[in-house]
Amino acid sequence: MYYIYIISNRSLSPLYVGVTSNLEKRIWEHKNKIHVESYSAIYNLNKLLYWEQTENITSAIAREKQLKNWHKEWKLNLIKTKNPHFADLSIFTAYAYPESGTG
Repeated sequence: MYYIYIISNRSLSPLYVGVTSNLEKRIWEHKNKIHVESYSAIYNLNKLLYWEQTENITSAIAREKQLKNWHKEWKLNLIKTKNPHFADLSIFTAYAYPESGTG
């Protein structure tokens, strides 16, 4: 599986679109600012607002490119279809990478 996701910060600006094969790990990396000089770390993008999945990397990258070219308002409307209150969706899932008890 491949995931296309949108993250942001408390003020919903900016909106970041990404693609990954491991959503749990990637969101953990954003939240913990693993890449300290990255765009997401600089703008404190730590709220998972939207995600969708696809079977192959080709369609995931195509969708990512499509969303990156959308106006902000279009992205906000897309988020509202599944997350009308702009909640951090990682709270409702098991995004606590790395798994406890491993090592």
